[in-house]
Parts: sequence; structure tokens; C-alpha cells
Amino acid sequence: MRIGEGRMAATGSFFIRKKRAATGEGKGRKRKAEDGDEKVRKKLPVKLNEEISSDSETESDRPNKKDAEVLEIEETAQEKKLRLAKLYLEQLRQEEEEKADEEQLERDLIGGRLEEEVLEQKGKLKRLLAKDYLPPDGSEIRLLRGHQLPVTCLVLSPDDKYVFSASKDCSIIKWDVASGKKVHTIHRGHKGAEGQQVGHTMHILSMAISSDGKYLATGDQNKLILIWDAASCQHLYTFKGHKDAVSGLSFRKGTHQLYSASHDRSVKVWNVDQNAYVETLFGHQDAITGLDSLSRERCVTAGGRDRTVRVWKIVEEAQLVFHGHESSIDCIQLVNEEYMVSGGDDGSLALWTVTKKKPLVTVSKAHGIHGDPAIQQPYWITSVAALLNSDLIASGSHNSKIRLWKCGEGFKTLEPLFDIPMVGFVNCLKFSSSGDFLVAGMGQEHRLGRWWRLKEAKNGICIIPLKKTPPKQQSEDNM
Repeated sequence: MRIGEGRMAATGSFFIRKKRAATGEGKGRKRKAEDGDEKVRKKLPVKLNEEISSDSETESDRPNKKDAEVLEIEETAQEKKLRLAKLYLEQLRQEEEEKADEEQLERDLIGGRLEEEVLEQKGKLKRLLAKDYLPPDGSEIRLLRGHQLPVTCLVLSPDDKYVFSASKDCSIIKWDVASGKKVHTIHRGHKGAEGQQVGHTMHILSMAISSDGKYLATGDQNKLILIWDAASCQHLYTFKGHKDAVSGLSFRKGTHQLYSASHDRSVKVWNVDQNAYVETLFGHQDAITGLDSLSRERCVTAGGRDRTVRVWKIVEEAQLVFHGHESSIDCIQLVNEEYMVSGGDDGSLALWTVTKKKPLVTVSKAHGIHGDPAIQQPYWITSVAALLNSDLIASGSHNSKIRLWKCGEGFKTLEPLFDIPMVGFVNCLKFSSSGDFLVAGMGQEHRLGRWWRLKEAKNGICIIPLKKTPPKQQSEDNM
């Protein structure tokens, strides 16, 4: 037993020595590795989780100053993710702000448009524009000739690109405003050949175009209303029913409902889409000489020698009667839904509101007087026009001028702005919807008769550019 115990002790001591030797070797290696690490740490301080290239681990390739700066600004993967996340959030925030600004701007624009439409419906929208207009340069006025006889009526397309004019020569011409060239001519028809050639056979006295520019309507002394496709100038329908000359036409704004007035003293309502007659309204005691309408289901008329202006309420089947002129009322135009302007052969220009039976203001001898001192007479007001929903009005006569007027506060005054020289009878006037130009239909004779003849005049239409005060000067004046 002793011998075995001694062997086991010897064996145990052997293993113990081996283990100690192995332990000693491990410690030595660990110290060497630790010493090496300390040297590397002294050479290059390294951040946690930083990726180090093999070049930076050797002593021979020490980073220079520039590389050290690059390494200092390097970031960890965690910091990079955080930075990108912040950038993304900032981009989202900017996009949302821009979107919100656009939506707010859109809401403001829509709100402003709706507010304007509400004011327009109420007749309370009034743009103060007249003060900004300046007299035009006479050399810039263009005369477009194509009609053989005096121009009696004209209309502008809704986009202001085209003018349609009609004449006593029974023709209709479509003009391009920019170039001044004819786009299309509808020649007069021939009696007895209605099936072969469509066209007016007697003087055209009235014209209207729908607010969407789809339909053109013309009325003549032959009691007929012809409906045309405004784009192609092709004939579509013929409306019969009036017993005398058709002297006034107007489409209700935003619809294809057509109002017509006649020397037979009646007003008729038509549905152009359905090619149908709707109803007839009576009330005037003399030939109706003018008609106009806007968005409301109503129209206004001038009653000629009965010296009345009437507002026809179609739905209520009622009419309002207004008195004020001393003689025949020859022309009328709506300024907005609540106000209108009229002119007569007594030389007076009157401004009305639908809430009062008398004019708010009347300008007598608006274009002066003519003739021998013993028998002087005022120049007739042959045409009027108004820039819609503004304070600018134009009137025409045969005294060789068009006069522009400014409506004062509350439409209670009419102040002359300036005159535009013209030769001949100004039989019709229309402002462009933009207010950039005025179109006048000129003739040697009055549109409704041959009381005078001015031989020096030329039959045609005049496009008159309207100058405005520069924006900078406007702002200075407002200050």
C-alpha cells in the first residue's frame, strides 16, 4: 500500500507541475498580448465598435494629420442611422409644411373666389378700376374693315380671343383679336333660297354669345333668331315667334337659356339646348330697343318711346318698372346684378339700381349738343358698355368720340374720365372681360335707322387698347 501511495503521490505531483507550467506559460503570453495592445492604443485611440482598416494596425503606416481629421469626423453605424433618421424627419416636416402652405393658399384662393361669387350674386361686388385707366394712344387703335354697311352689334368670346360682328349688310364676321384677320364670314342669305343657303336676309340688329362660348345667337328685322355653333360658325337652329324685328338678345350667364326682345313689345324665353320655346312676357308699351342679363333668372330691357326700363323676374312672373328718361331709351347694360346704365336720344346717361324706381344719377347732354343755336339738340347716346362688376362705364354717340366714365361711391355719381376720338356712329360697345381693350362697332348711320349719314365715317369695328397706370405708381398713389 505504501508503494502504491508513493507512486500516486509522485504521479500527482507530476501533473501538478505540468499544470503549473502550463499556467505559467499562459500568463506569459497574456502579458505579452496586453503589452502589444497597450502599444497599439498609444499609437491610435479607437472608439467602441469602430471599424479599423488593416492599414491602421501597423506601426509603419501611421495616419497623417489629414487622415486623423477624417477619422475624427467618422461616425459609428448607430450615429449614422440617427443622423439619417433626423434628416428624413426634417425632410418630412418641410414637405408637410409646404403641403400645408399650398393647401392654405388653395383654401384662400377658393374662399376668395366663393366670396366674390357670393358678392357678385348679391350685386355687391365692385372692383375700383376706373382710376387706373389712362387715355389710349390714337395710333394703337385698329380699324378692322369687312362689312359693307354700318356695324349694328358685336360680341366678344369669353376668352377675349374673337370678336363676332354683324351689320346692316346681313353678314356676320368672326375676327381674330390678336391678328385682326377674318376667321370666318357668314354671308347674307337670299330670299326664297333658305334651304340652299342659310343666312340673314334683312338687317341684323342683335347678337349674343353663351358664357361657355358654345352658342352664338343673332336676330334680324325679319323676325328671326338664328343659332350658330360659335366655333365652326355652322347654323344649328332657327327660332320663330316674334312678330317684328328682334332688337335684343342675351344668354343667361352659366346657362343656355336665351332671352330675346323685339319691336313687337314682347320678351321671349328660349331653351337652346332643347331647341325649344319657353314663354313670352308682355308689358312694354312701345318697341323694345335693348336687353341684357347676367346670372340671375331675370333680364332688363329698355322700352324705347315708352321711356321705361323694366326688370323681368322670370320665376316670379313679375316685372319692375323704372322711369327717368325724358325721351326714347335706346340702350341698356347691367353693371352687376343690382346696378345698370342706360342711354337715350335725349342725350342723357342714367345709372340705376333695382331697388329704386328713379335713377341714382342722370347726366344730361352727356356728349354735348349740336345744331344751330335756335334749334340745338343733344347728341344721342347710341351705345353703352360696362366693365362687369367694376366702376368703369363707356358711352358712345355720333359726336366723334367715345367717353369713359367712373362711377362714384355708392354709384351715386358719374365722373367723366377721358374721351377717345372716333369718326361715325358708335352703334355698339363691349369691354373685354380682362378690361385690357374696348371694341366699338362703327357706322355711317345709326343702327336703328337713317336719320343722319356721316360720309366721312368708315363701317367697321375698332379695337381700342386701354392703358393702365403701372403697378408701382398705383401703390404709390394708394399710399
